[in-house]
Amino acid sequence: MKFEEYKSKTIFVTGAASGIGQAQAIAFLENGANVFGFDVDERGLVNLQQQYPEHFSYRVGSVCCKDDIERAFEETISMFKQVDILLNTAGVLDGFAKTLDTDEALWDQIMNTNVKGTYFVTNTILPHMIRRGSGTIVNMASIAGLVAGGGGAAYTASKHAIVGYTKQLDLDYCREGIRANAIAPGAIQTPMNKADFEGDGEMAKWVADETPAGRWAQPHEVANLTLYLASSAADYIHGAVMPIDGGWLTK
Repeated sequence: MKFEEYKSKTIFVTGAASGIGQAQAIAFLENGANVFGFDVDERGLVNLQQQYPEHFSYRVGSVCCKDDIERAFEETISMFKQVDILLNTAGVLDGFAKTLDTDEALWDQIMNTNVKGTYFVTNTILPHMIRRGSGTIVNMASIAGLVAGGGGAAYTASKHAIVGYTKQLDLDYCREGIRANAIAPGAIQTPMNKADFEGDGEMAKWVADETPAGRWAQPHEVANLTLYLASSAADYIHGAVMPIDGGWLTK
């Protein structure tokens, strides 16, 4: 997908080292954007910088740490002068643990990364967007934010929180030039889901069979949706949660 408008834009992506976050970074880079990646894993970030040395930069850090985020934002402004689009993509799974199998440490890990991390990053970059009078935010929800069964107790709770946070975020700031939406992926084949494909891959086969489309999606398919949702073509889409799930929610 090609969008000429991104040649003048800067995108800040969390979780950019792999999976959906990396696919999003590549999609915007291939459309001429400047991209700043943020992740705890440096390997994937280094690879992107080697491929796109003029338009990609990064900082290693955690979305759970405000100091890391603030330094990353400062470096983004120093290098690219602005942030036009924020992609809050970083997230972790909980192994489908039921609530009685979820100890406090796991609960906190999921909530701190998926929910508080999104809040930390947004509150760091949002004031800059408001001062400029424009900004687009795309949060990463999940079908687990809309129905049960897409994760365990903590993950499902965290993604329901992202759905609500996104709606409130857009309502509160849309008159100040901010547009916030969320994407709700279903079965996407990423490193985060590698356990489903291990061994004989029976879990992966079961998920594909249960998906009306009959397959897993690839990260670039979510990235393509992001390109549209962050573009001016989607300017009247506000506070929406866009499923990309092969029909899972239609069942």
